[in-house]
Amino acid sequence: MAKKKSSTRAQERKLERLSPFQLKNRLIQLATTNHERMMLNAGRGNPNWTATEPRQAFFSLGQFAAAESERTMDLPGMGGHTDKRGMIGRFDKWCAQRKDQEGVAFLRAGLSLAQREMGLKRADLLAELVGGILADNYPTPDRMLSLCEVVVRKYLDLEMCAGKPPRGKFDLFATEGGTAAMCYIFNSLAENKLLHPGDKIALGTPIFTPYLEIPHLNDYELVEVEIMGDEHNDWQVPEAELAKLADPKIKAFFLVNPSNPPSVSMAPKDLRYLAKLVKTKRQDLIILTDDVYGTFVDGFRSLMATCPKNTICVYSFSKYFGCTGWRLGVIAIHQNNVFDKAIAALSKKDKKALNERYGSVTLDVPSMKLIDRMVADSRAVALNHTAGLSTPQQVQMALFALQGLLDDKSKGKYKAQAQAVVRQRYDDLYKALDLGYSSSPYDAHYYTTIDVGDMAEAKYGKAFAKWLMKNHEPVDFVLRLAAEREVVLLPGAGFDAPDWTIRVSLANLPDQAYVKIGKQIKSLVKEYYGEYLKAKK
Repeated sequence: MAKKKSSTRAQERKLERLSPFQLKNRLIQLATTNHERMMLNAGRGNPNWTATEPRQAFFSLGQFAAAESERTMDLPGMGGHTDKRGMIGRFDKWCAQRKDQEGVAFLRAGLSLAQREMGLKRADLLAELVGGILADNYPTPDRMLSLCEVVVRKYLDLEMCAGKPPRGKFDLFATEGGTAAMCYIFNSLAENKLLHPGDKIALGTPIFTPYLEIPHLNDYELVEVEIMGDEHNDWQVPEAELAKLADPKIKAFFLVNPSNPPSVSMAPKDLRYLAKLVKTKRQDLIILTDDVYGTFVDGFRSLMATCPKNTICVYSFSKYFGCTGWRLGVIAIHQNNVFDKAIAALSKKDKKALNERYGSVTLDVPSMKLIDRMVADSRAVALNHTAGLSTPQQVQMALFALQGLLDDKSKGKYKAQAQAVVRQRYDDLYKALDLGYSSSPYDAHYYTTIDVGDMAEAKYGKAFAKWLMKNHEPVDFVLRLAAEREVVLLPGAGFDAPDWTIRVSLANLPDQAYVKIGKQIKSLVKEYYGEYLKAKK
C-alpha cells in the first residue's frame, strides 16, 4: 500500500522549479524520516573510490619537503625556504633509505617519466613540487606552476586527445575544481565582450544543471537554444540538431561530453561534423566543453582535439581520481584561438573599456590572452597579484596526472578498474530493473538515465503509462521513492531531460546498492500500477 502523499500536485509543481541539487535536500529529508532501512543516496556524482598511489606520493613528498625546509633554518619548530642545490641527490638518497615506504617508488617513477617523456629535468620538477607542497610562496606564475602545467598538459594530450593532440600548444589555468572554471569562463566571456545580454547560446542537452541556470542570471541574460540528444538512440545528437549551430546568431555552444546525466560521449561522426562546421561556416563559434567523464570512455576525443581554435575545455580530476574535496580543475585554451582574435577585433569603445579594466595588470592590454584575463577576473582584477590555485593543490594535481601517464605505460590497469566498477553497477542495476539494455563504445556508465514512462509502458502497457503521466507530476516518483523506500535519485527534467526520466549516479554507492535501487524502482512502478487498476474499477 502506498503511504499517504506528503505533498499535493500544486506543491510538487513548485518543487519541479528547483534545481535538482536543491530538490535533493528535500528528498534526503524524506528518506531519513524512516530509520528502519538505510538510505541509498544515488543523487550525487561523488565517487566512492580514491586513487591511493598519488596520495601516498603526496604525503611522502611532504615528509621530504619538510626535512628540506629544516635544513635551511635551525630554529625549533621552524624551517626556511628550501635550497635547490643538491636537492635531487638528497632526494635519491632519501628514497633509497625508504624503498618500502608507500608513494616513494611512485615519486621516482613520476620524475623519471617527466624527464624521459617531457624533457623536464628531474631536479627542476622536484624543486617545484617541493616548493609547491610547502606552499611558502604565492603561486608563481599565477595561472599555473610552470612545470606542473607541462605535466598536466601531457595528461590532457593523452586523455582528452587520445594521445594525438592537435598541432600547437594549449595554455592551462589551474582552478578550484570544474565549478570555479565554469564561473571564471562565463564571467570573462562577458567582461571581454564576447557574449552580451540577449545573445543566443546553444546547450547540448540534457546537461549539468548550472549550464542551464547560469545563463539566466541577470549577470548574463543569455537566450538558450537546445541541441537535444536522442533518448532512443543512446542520446546521440541528430545531425539536424547540430545543424542549428550554423546559425550565426548562436554565439556559443556549451556541452558536457560525455554528457551528464546520460553519460554518453559524442560519436566520431559528430565530432567531424562540428570540425567541418567551424572550419567552413562558423569560424567564430565559441565552444565550451566540460569533459570530466572522458576518462571513462576508451579512446575518448574532446572537441579540444578536433576544434582546438574554437574550444575552451574544462577538465576536473574529481571523478576519475575520487578527489572532489581537493577541488582540482583546469581550463585549457589553444594558443592559436578565435577568442583572442575576436578581442583584437572589438570596437575602439570596447577596447578602451578593457584597457581601463586590465591596465593595472599589464602595460600591454591588447596582447593579454583571454586565459590570462580569466586569471585576473578570478580575483576581481585588483587582486590579480594573489591569484592562482593553492600550490599544494597544484602538486596533487600534477601527481594525479603523473599517475594517469604512468598507468598508460603499464597497460592502463587503473583505468580498466575504474571503468569496470561503474560498468558492473550499470549491469546490476538494469538486471534488477528487469529491463533490456545495451551499451555502446561511447557510454561512460558514470550515470544512467531511466525513463519511468517508457518503463511503465514496457511492463504494463500504453494505457497505464498514459494514466501515470496524466494523474501524477513527474517529481512524484522521486518523492515517493525517497519517502517510501529511502532511495534518493534526481529528476531528469532538472537537467533538461524528458520529464519522466530519473538520473542514477553509478559512482557513489557500494556495488550491492544498485541491485536494491533497481528493485525499489521496479517495485514502485508496480505500486503505481496497482493504483491504476483500482482507479479503473
